[in-house]
Amino acid sequence: MTMYDILLKKREGGTLSKEEIGCFVKGCTDGSIPDYQISAFLMAVFFKGLSREETFLLTEAMMHSGDVVDLSSIAGVKVDKHSTGGVGDKTTLIAGPLAAACGVPVAKMSGRGLGFTGGTVDKMESIPGMRTSLEADEFIALVNRVKLAVIGQTGHIAPADKKLYALRDVTATVDNLSLIAASVMSKKLASGSDAFVLDVKCGSGAFMETVEDAKALGELMVEIGAANGKKTIALVTNMDRPLGRGVGNSIEVMEVIDTLKGAGPADITELSLQLASYMIYAGGLAASPEAGYAAAQRALRGGAGLAKLRELIAGQGGNPAVTDDFSLFPRAALSVSVCADADGCVGGIAARDIGVASRRSGAGRETKDDVIDLSAGVILHKTVGDAVKAGDTLAVVRGNDAEKLHDAAAVAKAAFRIGPERTAPAPLIYAVIA
Repeated sequence: MTMYDILLKKREGGTLSKEEIGCFVKGCTDGSIPDYQISAFLMAVFFKGLSREETFLLTEAMMHSGDVVDLSSIAGVKVDKHSTGGVGDKTTLIAGPLAAACGVPVAKMSGRGLGFTGGTVDKMESIPGMRTSLEADEFIALVNRVKLAVIGQTGHIAPADKKLYALRDVTATVDNLSLIAASVMSKKLASGSDAFVLDVKCGSGAFMETVEDAKALGELMVEIGAANGKKTIALVTNMDRPLGRGVGNSIEVMEVIDTLKGAGPADITELSLQLASYMIYAGGLAASPEAGYAAAQRALRGGAGLAKLRELIAGQGGNPAVTDDFSLFPRAALSVSVCADADGCVGGIAARDIGVASRRSGAGRETKDDVIDLSAGVILHKTVGDAVKAGDTLAVVRGNDAEKLHDAAAVAKAAFRIGPERTAPAPLIYAVIA
């Protein structure tokens, strides 16, 4: 078979065989298929779609395009938590320690931020001395000892996905259910965990803007997990507004610490508890999600989650003293306040715009090679439903470049919708799919 034949078949709406999909993924991995044909394939899929069977086959082929990690030497049911990307989403560093404190082994590989969303690896690297690249033996030993390790994605996990994602990003083919599901699940399956809890974001700051689309994506990923013998649970959650009050790298880690001390914003606290509860349940350490929630609450209130974060930091070479001394974090030299022009109530905060403002302050990257400012970002002083008076501070933008801050502050101000009446916040969790 040739790539031309595969393209023609999919262009005409045909169903690709296992051999044809395997041939395509192999060519993506070894470079034998040129970018223009891969791009044509992605566009054909975007318009003609993939069947459930084709999506499963694409996921399987991408999973096996590189290494499949063996975590069998880690005791217990390994549970991984994944988010489809959000603004101010620092739940991995809260839910992970809470679940680990309850005995769940969490061996997690995370990514870096790109565009308006943040990456867990970048956030962790704002902790002095923190290493996010560990050898396999050290990674496994740390999870066995601490129950928790979070490292960057290795270059050998689903290399076909890296090629496809880079081209999807520049060919306007990112937001396709099958391509998103295959991308996420190929990496999750290759990373070696036994169960997955997926946080599928929905709203203006997410790839899936409607609840219906987010549910469809969650259902598809749960089906893929189940087809591979993995217990998989998806939560469809709100990303119409930023999560918590901090958006940026060191800013978010400080909020993580506050949350694990019981002083975090209500939304990030509740979502982290919910995710941890399903991780504990998926790991077989709670008879129900409700029992898992009670266990996660005890770990939060009793300080076990914070203690586990300290163990994680120390285990990966970081300075655990940051949990008591925020001056150890990178600190921005400049800040600009964003103020309300009139009295009223905050009716909405566009998550994507706040993410863009954070990126423009220096906290994010336009391309994967950009160097980010770990101290930069946005701190929200008001959230949806809050009353404001003219002149009140809505947000503060931090960074080290005055020109960037001026631009970022303008974007952040435009994100706030101020109206005459109080607006009740939308639900935090729309659905749970298991």
